[in-house]
Amino acid sequence: MPEVSVPYVPGTPCWVDLMVPDQRAALDFYRDLFGWQGEPGPPETGGYAVCTLRGKPVAGIMTAMAPEGGASPPTAWTTYLAVENADETTAKIAARGGAVLQEAIDVMDLGRMAAAADPMGAVFGLWEARDFIGSQVVNEPGSVVWNELNTADPSAAEDFYGDALGLTVSPMQHATGYFSLNADGRMVAGMQGLDRLPEGTPPHWLTYFSVDDTDSTVDALVRAGGSVLKPPFDMEAGRMSVVRDPQGAAFAMIDATGPEPG
Repeated sequence: MPEVSVPYVPGTPCWVDLMVPDQRAALDFYRDLFGWQGEPGPPETGGYAVCTLRGKPVAGIMTAMAPEGGASPPTAWTTYLAVENADETTAKIAARGGAVLQEAIDVMDLGRMAAAADPMGAVFGLWEARDFIGSQVVNEPGSVVWNELNTADPSAAEDFYGDALGLTVSPMQHATGYFSLNADGRMVAGMQGLDRLPEGTPPHWLTYFSVDDTDSTVDALVRAGGSVLKPPFDMEAGRMSVVRDPQGAAFAMIDATGPEPG
């Protein structure tokens, strides 16, 4: 039961959260699916709900709010990468062709966050930890086990994430066309080209959650109003499926153990 109690190595996925039109419905759905506990937070955090597993934070869920005069953000899971300095990293992102979607801001005493998109359009978050390091349970059923960048240009992504976030890329053994993203020499995430996915799939970061039994969890998701994008199948790391929750957020489930947290 991997628990994390020290800050993540810079470049490592350290947190995921979900923006949805109906926060209460999402909290109920993921409680039933993964066993999470969570309630809307106080007004000073915009009602942000920190969901827990065995009393420890695993993910966040918040109500999607449209900026004044703008459209509501898409319903999606966001992967946050740990950074030592969010302001310096956003400057690097902008200088290397990325887009800064949210300038770095303080989240009380918890940390400093920002949101960005890489030059190919995949959206991700940045987290500069202070009192809150991020996910404190990983790689066990009901928690995040893997994060994956799906990109239109793996070579350009390698350059961007290397320059802006210090990540390196190496081919994954026994998985042609699949790559590992490495922080401080350690595998922390995956990457593949969009040519491996259905035509029209946009660049994105995909969150994988660990489950005990992929098939039965997919069945439970469908009964609760979710939908299946890719039915359960066996692959090198385990048995996985790609799904959508009832409000349209895509994620993957797999009965596998991921890399040790960094």
